[in-house]
Amino acid sequence: MNAATFRRLINLWPPLLCAGIRADHISDDFRRVDVSLTLRWFNRNINGAHYGGSLFSMTDPWYGLMLLKVLGEKEFMVWTKDASIDYLSPGRGVVRARFDLTESLLATAREHLSREDKLVHPFDIDITDAAGTVVAKVRNTVYIRRRIPLATETLSAATG
Repeated sequence: MNAATFRRLINLWPPLLCAGIRADHISDDFRRVDVSLTLRWFNRNINGAHYGGSLFSMTDPWYGLMLLKVLGEKEFMVWTKDASIDYLSPGRGVVRARFDLTESLLATAREHLSREDKLVHPFDIDITDAAGTVVAKVRNTVYIRRRIPLATETLSAATG
C-alpha cells in the first residue's frame, strides 16, 4: 500500500479519528510522518488545554508503523514496549509532532538485526504548539523482533 492511501486509511482508524489526531503527511518511503491534533470540545481538559491522553496517543503508533513499513512487515514485528510523557506546558490550538527515521538509525538497526533476533530502541518526540513551544516530551520505546529467528540461533537451540 502506498503512503498516500495508508495516510487516508489511518486517518479513519477510530483511536485516532475519535481523538482528533490526524496524519498530515507520510513520506513515500515511510521515513517521515507529520501528525497534528486540533483542540476541540471533545479533546480538551477542564482547564481548556489539550487532554493529556490525546497528546500521548498522538505519538503512540507512528514509529512502530514506520519501522514495519521500512524493515518489512513479513520479516519483523514491531510494537511499543514502553512510553512516557513529560507535560511541560498547556497545549492549546493545533499541536504537532514529527517522526523521522534517519538513514544512520536504519543502518544501525539493520546491522543489529542481522546478528540478533530482536532490538529495543527508544525514540524521543517533541509535541509543539503553533509558536514552536514544546508542550510535551515523549519517549517511545519500540520492540522489534524477527518473525522467523536467525538460522544460527535456530541451529544452536536445536543442538544445544
